[in-house]
Amino acid sequence: MQKTREVYIILPDIRSAHNVGSVFRTADATGVSKIFLCGCTPTPLDHFGRPRKDIAKVALGAEKTIEWEYVKSTAIVLRKLKKEGVQIVAIEQADNSVDYKKVKPQFPVAIMFGNEVEGVSKKLLKQADVIAEIPMKGEKESLNISVSAGIALFRILGI
Repeated sequence: MQKTREVYIILPDIRSAHNVGSVFRTADATGVSKIFLCGCTPTPLDHFGRPRKDIAKVALGAEKTIEWEYVKSTAIVLRKLKKEGVQIVAIEQADNSVDYKKVKPQFPVAIMFGNEVEGVSKKLLKQADVIAEIPMKGEKESLNISVSAGIALFRILGI
């Protein structure tokens, strides 16, 4: 039996609605099946069920075409996906990370991107099957999460 080419994104504690909107747009461009929004990550709908204009402005409608789910605990999402046989790839700088260009996804796959300040927590990294790092050549140590998502998704998914 062939595994489906399901691709998920996990966004734990992303603070910026603009970053979330941008990730929705990139998810649409790369054929992502679903986005899990966790912790304090804003969702396309506010607490009253109304569309959030700040996300919609950047997502340009992708927030309506990409399936999404809010789950308070990222750990719960990871446990559920792992139980379903989904490979978890975290995009983060770590001692045991591999170059993102060398990642060969095993579908179904979930790609997790970290918070704008702290990245992916050590606790969540322990649950990842692969930790992939985008090498930095300049003085800055990281990229904006929406930029990281674009780079990683297009390369890892071979688009």
